[in-house]
Amino acid sequence: MALPFADRSFDLAVMPLVLFFVPEPVRGVAEMARVVKPGGIVSAYSWDMEGGGFPYAVMRAELEAMGARMPSAPSEEASRQDVSRRLWETAGLIDVETRALTVQRTYASFDEYWDIQLAFPSVGGILKDIPASESAALRQRLQQRFPVDARGQLTYSSTANAIRGRVPAH
Repeated sequence: MALPFADRSFDLAVMPLVLFFVPEPVRGVAEMARVVKPGGIVSAYSWDMEGGGFPYAVMRAELEAMGARMPSAPSEEASRQDVSRRLWETAGLIDVETRALTVQRTYASFDEYWDIQLAFPSVGGILKDIPASESAALRQRLQQRFPVDARGQLTYSSTANAIRGRVPAH
């Protein structure tokens, strides 16, 4: 929210998978615009947190259904295309464009997916604090939601919302 660079220092500023973590997104985008030269590009992409595009949205939803309190990013709404468009326009950026990007991740097995989930401090911490029977039930529910293919692999799709705008010539 206070970039340590002079005004008009760069041709491009990119914020990948961060915007929803910025406590004051309007200020963060304004800072990006400040350090980009006229005609330069300010862009970002964020997991579609509110639209379920976050890669671990299913795990999060299952844990919340169990009564677990999952930490949330301070500005999850900023991941929405309409909100990010307003942020870019408020920063005075022009030629603003948005698009959704869908990506897939393939895990070698459900076990690999599960182990990666456990490695996250938020998920791993919650699972360490619940009874083993609840953890086993969660694992079973997730296995039903994520069937593996004939090779035993699990593929999961996620969506990010991307935005770009140009700093106007002054």
